[in-house]
Amino acid sequence: MKQDHAPFASPLSASPLSASPLSVSPRRIAGAYQGEVADRVRRFLPMVRRLAWHVNGTGRPGIELEDLVQAGLVALTECAQKHAGPGEDGFAAYAKLRVRGAMVDLIRRTLPMSRGASERARQLRDKETELRGELGRDPSPRELSAALGIDETQLAALRDSSQPLRFEAIDEVYSDHDTAFADDTPDSLTLLQDEELRGAVAGAIAALPERLRLIVSLYFVEELNLSEIAQVLQVSIPRVHQLKAQALAKLREALEGTAEVL
Repeated sequence: MKQDHAPFASPLSASPLSASPLSVSPRRIAGAYQGEVADRVRRFLPMVRRLAWHVNGTGRPGIELEDLVQAGLVALTECAQKHAGPGEDGFAAYAKLRVRGAMVDLIRRTLPMSRGASERARQLRDKETELRGELGRDPSPRELSAALGIDETQLAALRDSSQPLRFEAIDEVYSDHDTAFADDTPDSLTLLQDEELRGAVAGAIAALPERLRLIVSLYFVEELNLSEIAQVLQVSIPRVHQLKAQALAKLREALEGTAEVL
């Protein structure tokens, strides 16, 4: 993809944004960075300003234009530091994507509501205002849901989805007694103990005589009953019961103090 780099030829080139009070001084950039990095940052500053004006004009209040310019400048500097090689076409496309992404990320972190949530909240407010004017009082949930063409359950869900998000520091809200922070994932010590236990049980089973190992495998792994095991081994059911008791006795002896064998 070919890019037109004429607008980026000079940081002082004529541009609707060049006279902006938010212009970042190229001398300050040159003082912080040298060589190819400083040169690229200077030449692509007009792109940062244009993107900031464009993103700021998309109808998302609450973000200052200067904040967007600064976020874009940081992203541009990182791009100039990381991008290797003289290819300006590749750098222009890469830098534009990263700069705009940095600005959008700033908006998402700062604004408490998504675009969809903002629109849903606006629709609710408009309908409530309309009904309040008609009724002379606040509308009930039933009246509001009927006016919107939805049921009260859907209205409640709509209200919930249009609420702003709240971000609080984890250190301020965390509690060991709050089930919201509970985690069923075993900790490292439990995992280590389980691994050691499995190794001990596997070793104890491996030490059994072959016939007893087969009984354990058929009964506990294959989940055969005594009658089915007797048919496999071609012995009587009492004999299978006797062999199973012997296997469990040897396992209890081998795992004494490590695990309990029922």
